[in-house]
Amino acid sequence: MKANILLKSRAITLRKKGLSYNEIRKEIPIAKSTLSLWLRSIELKPEFKKRLYTKQIEILARGSRSQKERRMREVEEIIKEASGQIKLPISPDALCLIGAGLYWAEGSKGKRFQMANSDPFLILFMVQWIEKIFNISVRTLKARLNIYPQQNDLEIKKFWSNLTGIPLKNFQKSYIKPFSTGYKKNNLYYGTIRVEIPKSADLVCRTFGWVQGLLRDVKPQVELIQKKWRHLLNTPRPVNLKNI
Repeated sequence: MKANILLKSRAITLRKKGLSYNEIRKEIPIAKSTLSLWLRSIELKPEFKKRLYTKQIEILARGSRSQKERRMREVEEIIKEASGQIKLPISPDALCLIGAGLYWAEGSKGKRFQMANSDPFLILFMVQWIEKIFNISVRTLKARLNIYPQQNDLEIKKFWSNLTGIPLKNFQKSYIKPFSTGYKKNNLYYGTIRVEIPKSADLVCRTFGWVQGLLRDVKPQVELIQKKWRHLLNTPRPVNLKNI
């Protein structure tokens, strides 16, 4: 009992000096609930309140940053572990299907083999894929840029030519986007490049043939559900007011 009285007296003294509960507990090994009971009637001076308030704000801000940093480390570890699961070089069959899947998602659905993107990694992968899978020299490929007026057309062409090996002479006239008042979140420093294989209608068919092969297992289910919801195809097309 006497020990508790001494601890309480010490806690009150420290509180009157403006220490927080956590700071007091570093001096006195006592439960926070007990401190709250002992010190609830102690009124802090304004300057002490200000200090503790500022300290609390700093703790909250630091906690937010530490959570973000911890999550960044977790994400980096997940990516590193997953990256290590990929063994290089990739087998020819796997390489073929990866490229076909990328073309299915990002490539042209027309009669010419065209892939457009702003990601240098994806573009270089696909250019090398075209060389390996179709045995087509990169020097025969065509390219076209989609850039903004403030960008340097020639410099960006040189960047993509240097990356892919496509000769500068094979770059067609760039499309310059008109100025817009809209806000764009992503800044496409290298613009968007469209890579094309000339006279490639058969290659498009072959690529989508590989895609259909990939989808054989899900095709029956998709077709069954599409048949059930066929009435959705009767929805009127949107009207283009510019043509009225």
